[in-house]
Amino acid sequence: MSMTQPFVDLGEIERARDAISGTVRMTPVNLSPSLTAHAGVPVHLKLEHTQLTGSFKLRGATNAVASLTGAEKRRGVVGVSTGNHGRGLAFAARAAGVKCIICMSRLVPQAKIDGIKAQGADVRIIGSSQDEAQLEVDRLVAEDGMTMIPPFDHRKIIAGQGTVALEVLEQVPDAATVLVPLSGGGLISGVAAALKASRPDVRVVGISMERGAAMHACLKAGKPVLVEELPTLADSLGGGIGLDNRLTFAMTRDLVDDVILVTEAEIAAAIRHAYWQERQIIEGSGSVGIAALLARKIESPGPVVAILSGGNIDMNQHHRIISGEDVDVTQEAA
Repeated sequence: MSMTQPFVDLGEIERARDAISGTVRMTPVNLSPSLTAHAGVPVHLKLEHTQLTGSFKLRGATNAVASLTGAEKRRGVVGVSTGNHGRGLAFAARAAGVKCIICMSRLVPQAKIDGIKAQGADVRIIGSSQDEAQLEVDRLVAEDGMTMIPPFDHRKIIAGQGTVALEVLEQVPDAATVLVPLSGGGLISGVAAALKASRPDVRVVGISMERGAAMHACLKAGKPVLVEELPTLADSLGGGIGLDNRLTFAMTRDLVDDVILVTEAEIAAAIRHAYWQERQIIEGSGSVGIAALLARKIESPGPVVAILSGGNIDMNQHHRIISGEDVDVTQEAA
């Protein structure tokens, strides 16, 4: 049974900004003429996929590593990941001189595995879901004394991810709606906490894929539940939220205004749009805000900000998608 903790607050997020400022870059925001014309209101794209490791995950990972004690740093860190958290944690750990092990399921694309290995981390492939990979993390914590840094349900992670919203508030001060890719809820919890504390009128909308949207299913059930992890173009949004979730379920439930799901075809269309119209290479998980806008699933009275959360896509897959091929990951994963 989950036991919630007090929500991460604006002060924690502001302190995280100071802690990560020497490592993490402030990513730009572009106004999209094509999406603005389509939506009928200004649409801004927060280019978080241009972060040093190709996704927002570096923010939370850097903040978490910075908070470790000397003894914890000597024993090393371990985490479970669908790709981008692992890459961010590996980068942050290497920068701090800390040993890092990342446990992943067989559903994680090879490009993301290679990206984590390139940062110097030890990668272990365990089972066919994040829940199975988590078992190896738990063993390393129990037997080797390593410190687990989870991908989302962690105060320092949430506070680090929330720094994205501090930048959005400065870059688009009149934002009316912010579209946030939604998986375990670390990003949207931090973003919503910062926005609602500063601009309570801003509408925060989580966007996820139809296939295996864990947080959406949990919100519908009213509690954390097990959700089958399925192949999807938005692979970084896969995985459960944990039955013992302490923070992100409650924060998402209480601070987020709406959750919208997009189809695989809509995700592919968004990846194509980002490339041909915006000149941006983004992965499926980073495209879901654009997908929802193109599918006219978003209504807003004023400026919209869509967070493009990651760009770590397999380039062969990207080429096939932007060339118009119907890429069916369901069939390819079989």
